[in-house]
Amino acid sequence: MTMEHLAWRKSSYSGGGAQDCVEYAPLTSGAAVRDSQNRDAGMFVFPAGEWQAFLDDVAHRRL
Repeated sequence: MTMEHLAWRKSSYSGGGAQDCVEYAPLTSGAAVRDSQNRDAGMFVFPAGEWQAFLDDVAHRRL
C-alpha cells in the first residue's frame, strides 16, 4: 500500500491553522493516519475494529 494512492482527508478535530494537523484515509480494512506536517514520515494503519473503537471513544469524549 502506498500513501499517494489513498484519499486523504484532514481530521475535523485538527486545529484550524497550520498546526496540529492529522489526516486520515479510509481503507476497506480500517484506516490510515498520518501527520500532515510531515507526510514523508509514514503512516499508521489501524484495523477496522480498532479504528471504530477509537472513533467511538472520541465521539463520547473518553480520550
